[in-house]
Formats: sequence, C-alpha cells, structure tokens
Amino acid sequence: MSTQNPNLAALSAAGVSVWLDDLSRQRLQSGNLQELIDTKSVVGVTTNPSIFQKAFAEGVFYTEQNTELAERGADVDATVRTVTTDDVRTACDVLRREWEASDGVDGRVSIEVDPRLANQTDKTIAQAVELWKIVDRPNLFIKIPATRAGISAITSVLAEGISVNATLIFSVERHREVMDAYLAGLEKAREAGCDLSKIHSVASLFVSRVDTEIDKRLERIGTPDALALRGQAGVANARLAYAAYQEVFEGGERYQPLKADGARVQRPLWASTSVKNPDYSDTLYVTGLVAPNTVNTMPEKTIDAVADHGVITGNTIAGTAEASQALFDRLSEVGIDVTDVFLVLEKEGVDKFVESWTELLDETQKQLSSITK
Repeated sequence: MSTQNPNLAALSAAGVSVWLDDLSRQRLQSGNLQELIDTKSVVGVTTNPSIFQKAFAEGVFYTEQNTELAERGADVDATVRTVTTDDVRTACDVLRREWEASDGVDGRVSIEVDPRLANQTDKTIAQAVELWKIVDRPNLFIKIPATRAGISAITSVLAEGISVNATLIFSVERHREVMDAYLAGLEKAREAGCDLSKIHSVASLFVSRVDTEIDKRLERIGTPDALALRGQAGVANARLAYAAYQEVFEGGERYQPLKADGARVQRPLWASTSVKNPDYSDTLYVTGLVAPNTVNTMPEKTIDAVADHGVITGNTIAGTAEASQALFDRLSEVGIDVTDVFLVLEKEGVDKFVESWTELLDETQKQLSSITK
C-alpha cells in the first residue's frame, strides 16, 4: 500500500488540490503519473503548448503513432491534435478514480486550445467544442486564455455545458472578469436546461512571472525602497485574487441563486509556481498560498521540493488582503506601472505559447516528412 508524502498530504488537508503541471507519453507509459497520485497527493494534471512541445522533443515515444498517422496522410495539425488528445484522454482515465472520489472537483486534466486563436473568440469556441468531443471524457478541462477575446469565449463554452480552465490570468481585475464570465456562462447553461453541478471551472492565476517582471523593473529603479519590495508581488497578487474570489463566491448575490441550482465555485488555481529567482525559497509559491478551495499546479521539481522541505502551516492567505494591497500601493509609489506590468505579461504569455506551439508543429512536420520520404 502506497503512503502519501506528509507535507503534500498536509497541503491537501488544508484545502489545496495538488495538480501536476506536466504530461508526456513517457510519464503515462512508465506509470509515473499513477505513482505521483499514490505517493504525492496529485489529483489533477495541467498541460500547455510548452509542455507538449517538450514532450514531443523526447521523440521516441511518439514515433510509432506519428508513422501510422503519416502513412494515413494526416497533416501536421491533425497529427498534433490526435497525439495530444490521446495523451490527455489517457491521463483522464488514469485520474478517473480521483474524479469520482471528489464528486468531479478533482481528477481533472486540462488541454489548451491552439494559442494562435487567443485573440479570436469564435474560433476559440469552435475548437473548445471540438476538443471536448475528441477527448470525450467528463473529467476534462478545456483551457482558454483569458484575453479580451477569450473572456466571451469562456462564457459561451461554459454555456454549452463544457468545463473550462480559464488560463493566463495575471491581474485581479482580469480575474474578476473571468469570474463574471463564469457566472454568465452558468446563467446561460441554466437557461438551456444544463445540470449546473456537472459544470466545473478553475481560474488560473500566474504567480512567479509577476515577480519576474516587477523585480526587473524594481532593479531598474534601483532605490533602497524599490529594492526592498522584490519577491513579494506574486504572492500578494494571488492573495488579492483569493479575496476577490471570496467576495464573489462566499458572499456574492449573483452566485447564490446559481448555487441553489447546484452550481460549483470557480476555484482559484495557482499556476507558474516554480521559482524563477534562485534567491527565493523554491516552495515560496506553494507555502505562501495555502487556503481552502484552491489548486496549486506544479512542475514535478516543485512537488519534490514541497515533499522534501515544504512547511505547511495551515491557511496562509486569510487576513492578508490589506497587507497585500498596501504592497501594491508601495509599488505604485516607487514608480511601478502595475497596469502596464499585467499587459506586458499577458502579451508575453500568449507569445510564448504561440512560439512553443509553432516549434511543436515544426518538429512534428519534420518527423512526418522523414517518414513519408
């Protein structure tokens, strides 16, 4: 009988669902994902274009399927779609027990729409529906970037009864828009006669990238007051997002009638939780963001760090909103244009995923071409 790591078990007991921010065929075939479920409290998986690009670069695990697809005349887009949805479907099956045990809250696997569609609402909706049908598993999440175009796509996809992971959220303001989009989607789904209890959603707030961008600007300013603020904005921003979540779902008038009809809360998910600055604790974005009804999706390296030396002391978000807001006030005072920070991060986030997706398509095209020569 496998036993769970005590630090990760304590994190779960404090209300944080541990999800793995990675997926590859090697991980599935070796039994590694099941091992993480059995020993490290993992109850979900997130993927993104960069993760798939890295998995495909490992090559050999996809050669046989790519050969079959090439011989059938599949083009590069069809090949990538088939291979990625196959991996996600398999992961959904591996996590099925966790999905059932949590009444659909966990045991989730996320797959992202083509990032090149991030600013095209209608095409995003169409692909979200297509991916939902192809994977054909109830514990799937469709990831939709929370760009301006993505917000209305999130509402439309939820209205179809499809569960959504709203991703690439950086600011609390955008997080509020995502929560509004979720509630609007539920309202439309209810009008269409959908069972609201079957529709789930998370709002993925990126954490470490906020510190990376703000720290860079603080170092450029270079004053003692500015430098003293480094490494604090990521956690403070997420804590403010959690306060906004509580406002909407614990006391919000709009959610209450939906809740009465079976609707679930849209949980905040902490993404980008690997520490980019080696001067910071490698568990900073886990131990500092412990609260009920949250998800922390981590690369395996961060999961291992928490397992080894993460100190879980219960809720570390309760009562922090005022201090977190004060930190952002000080950032503004020393000359940080916070609005610009979030705009830059969103654009960079989309661009990075497009770049990874393009690399994935290029690499796959090379493989297909070599097979069909």
